[in-house]
Amino acid sequence: MDATVKPLRIPPEMAIYAEKHEVFDLLQSLVRNLVVDKPADPIQYLIGMLKRGSVEVPRVILLGPPASGKRTVTKALCERTQAIHVTISHILKEDPDLNGQPQQCQDRGEKIPSDLWTRMVRHRLSRIDCVRRGWVLEGIPRTREEALSLQEAGIAPDHVVVLEAPDDVLIERSLGKRIDPETGDVYHVAFMRPESQEVLRRLEPPKEFVTEELVAKQLQRYRREAHGLLKTYGSYLHYVNADQPHVDVCAQVLTYLLSRHRSTAPHTPRILLFGPPGSGKSLQARLLAQKYNIMDICSGKLIKAVYADESSMGELLKPYLESGEKVPDSIVLQILVARLSRLDCTTRGWVVHGFPRDVEQAEKLRESNHIPSRVFFLDMTDDVAVERLSLRAVDPVTGERYHSLYRPAPSSEVKARLVFDPRDSEGRVRARLRQYWEQVAMLQGFYPDAIHINADQDPHTIFESIESRLVGRLPKTLMDGQQSQST
Repeated sequence: MDATVKPLRIPPEMAIYAEKHEVFDLLQSLVRNLVVDKPADPIQYLIGMLKRGSVEVPRVILLGPPASGKRTVTKALCERTQAIHVTISHILKEDPDLNGQPQQCQDRGEKIPSDLWTRMVRHRLSRIDCVRRGWVLEGIPRTREEALSLQEAGIAPDHVVVLEAPDDVLIERSLGKRIDPETGDVYHVAFMRPESQEVLRRLEPPKEFVTEELVAKQLQRYRREAHGLLKTYGSYLHYVNADQPHVDVCAQVLTYLLSRHRSTAPHTPRILLFGPPGSGKSLQARLLAQKYNIMDICSGKLIKAVYADESSMGELLKPYLESGEKVPDSIVLQILVARLSRLDCTTRGWVVHGFPRDVEQAEKLRESNHIPSRVFFLDMTDDVAVERLSLRAVDPVTGERYHSLYRPAPSSEVKARLVFDPRDSEGRVRARLRQYWEQVAMLQGFYPDAIHINADQDPHTIFESIESRLVGRLPKTLMDGQQSQST
């Protein structure tokens, strides 16, 4: 075949490296920022971005009606993520060569023009602290017009959080609102009292006189603008119930911010399934292979297939399989690596079950550079496993599988001819379970990012749980390196 038309085969190591370091997403983020910011010197701009240590920084908009807790939640988020807290008052204090125009509009009671307001927000977010550490916009934008103007200026958040609560709750909060004049922190006389008596003594009511009628009008104004405003961000929106303790609200918002949007990067699934006998590994592997067109690799079946093809490797397996002895790890690994290195596995992906069975095998698999992108443990109790296995049987005439509890034989005639596998006796099943539990703790330590799934439920529910964690990106963590950006 002509080398110029021969299909290009990318070594598996390249894909593993690209996925591990999220190279595709890195390039996508660099290009997106480059097109939005339009720097005069693109090369130096990209070099500067890469020198930050992390291209991904928080870019969050936090919206909600008055008294929904935006200030409290935003402060908590910024403390955890080291992002910059940006409010309307912060932006108004800055005057990026606008000759006091914003303040003049405020003094006359006029609305700041949308283009002018956008320039002010963009100026604040372009400062080095926001660029390096990210930002959380509290209550910005306020209208659909402002939101569209910000989008046109290239100011696009990664997450938009909306706090919600009933109007009667918000009115009660507004009337009991108190402010610490030294820190600006917001408290409530009933719902959120400060722990320190010193802080409690210096609390003051808001400077503006608050009445129930005034708060009702503010809420009405917010509701009037909210529909168009929120529609602007569409699928980016995430709603959080603010009518609960502020600690719970902050935790829910932080969990959402640490989640990541689905990546558009090319992805080749490489899955390991662990679980005790009877946990349904084979069924889940088959469902994954059918839906995602990946290769279903069962180590036991693979060894039998190699033995049956009468190759040199099959001859090597012959004495072990005929005598019932354990096949040495080196031979099993050699067979598995050869299978995973074939073109269908490297291009389409794979799901492996039945190997590795201990940490030593796991280490050898890692050394072979066949590294899984997801690891799942299907968890269930021994009693459930024994019930599933010891009561199953096969009809030798039709090959159909039946179970005394879950799928009984349709007739007494079929029931009479069912054959039970001696390996599924309770004693032998419990022996296999003991072998599994002897190794599983160390395997879980070897794969600390593994995902645990409750296997004692409907198989399709289990599949949905696996699938949701397979297609989504793993959540971000607050790393020390990110926090050091604030220094």
